[in-house]
Amino acid sequence: MKTTIAFLTLLISLPALALDGAELLRKVDRNLEPESYEMYRKLVNIEPDGSKKEYVLYTVKKGRDKMVALFLDPPSEKDRATLRLDENMWLYIPNVGKPIRITSLQSVIGGVFNNADILSLDFSVEYNVTGMEDTPDGYVLQLKAKTAAVAYDRLTMHVDKKLLLPLTIEAYAASGLLIKTLRYSDIKDFGGGLRRPALLETDSPLHQGYKSLMLYAKIKARDFPDEVFTLNYLPRAKELR
Repeated sequence: MKTTIAFLTLLISLPALALDGAELLRKVDRNLEPESYEMYRKLVNIEPDGSKKEYVLYTVKKGRDKMVALFLDPPSEKDRATLRLDENMWLYIPNVGKPIRITSLQSVIGGVFNNADILSLDFSVEYNVTGMEDTPDGYVLQLKAKTAAVAYDRLTMHVDKKLLLPLTIEAYAASGLLIKTLRYSDIKDFGGGLRRPALLETDSPLHQGYKSLMLYAKIKARDFPDEVFTLNYLPRAKELR
């Protein structure tokens, strides 16, 4: 009888634990940014010799799986635009013709950030929570990609317990190889109740000596018509600002 009761108790507790982890991940997503928004970012690639290359992007997102990023700087990249619909991505280059398909593991800017990092969806859209550890200072979430199309097979996310924001994320391939580490810092108030990291840094054991930064300047909730997130609209993406 005692064994039966213990077993039933375990069955009842397991879904609750899974739900807690999933709910925490959704809160992390919303604490990082609204579900639909516009934002400005500077991306900086740093070479082993210290030289830098910088890009400025204006990005808009709608719902869980629609995103457009427009290049503002440098002049050589101005008015290029990328579109993400779920796991499908395209790059539009003025005067080249129709948009071309790109993949999540490629990078339109080079450096350590890939297209999946630059056009990132909510974590809860792409990952299931498979483990959650409650530590004195925070939480450690183990995340598993929902499909093979996701750039990283597994993530280990360290979450600040008070702010419910990510501190570091280790991204792994299906083989278990560490691909990169992402580090969030410099908490700032962006207005509208949004207080989140203004800096994301990444490096990779696969690219020794290289480093990439993502600096956030403005993030604001905003809705857009579905037309914005189509291949036909990409040449007009500059009209969104």
